[in-house]
Order: sequence, then C-alpha cells, then structure tokens
Amino acid sequence: MAVHSDSASSGKKSSNGLNELLTFNAENMQSNMKIIYYSRTFLSIIGGVVAGILGFTGLKGFVFYLLLMALTSLGLVAKAGFSTHTYFDSWNRVLLDGFLGGLMSFVLFWTFAYDIVHIF
Repeated sequence: MAVHSDSASSGKKSSNGLNELLTFNAENMQSNMKIIYYSRTFLSIIGGVVAGILGFTGLKGFVFYLLLMALTSLGLVAKAGFSTHTYFDSWNRVLLDGFLGGLMSFVLFWTFAYDIVHIF
C-alpha cells in the first residue's frame, strides 16, 4: 500500500507546539482505493462461487456476503497496520468503498455456481 507524503517536519512539533496537518499524495490515495476495489471485487466473486457451491439460498447468502465483507475490511485494516489515516483519508473508504459493486458480482457468481451445482 502506498503511504501519504510527509513534509520534512511532519513528525516534529512546530514552533507553536501543535502538530502539522498530514498531507496526502493523490496518486497514492488513488492506488490505495484501487486496491480496495479490486480486493472486494475478487473476494466477492470467490465468495459468490463458494456460497453457490455450498447451496446457500435467500437470506443465508446475503449474511454470508456481509460476513465476507466484514472480514475483507478487517483484513484491509490489518494490512494497513490498524493505522488507516496513514493510507486513507477516512474510515468510510476502507469499510464501504466497493460494497455495492461487490454485491452485484457476488449475486451473479452465487446464482451461476448454484445453478451449475444444484440444478444441472
């Protein structure tokens, strides 16, 4: 993961005793957001196939997706060393970005795998 850009004195206290504001590099932030989006999409596809093979139907499948996304968010935060403000501008980016796009991929592969294994 790409880290934010520091000025030369961001780790030191300024002359008035207050910490300076952190600055973020836009390219690094964009790279980090792509990593989140691709991770969620990939795990949604894999999770959809697993849910279809296991035969989850109805609410069980959506609960499985919510658990999968919670584990994905936890994994991304752990990868960032539990210091999300170093790599992202807010917690919402880590927790919610790519959630609905991943849901569409999950449902597509969930129904596809379920049909192949349990219907045909």
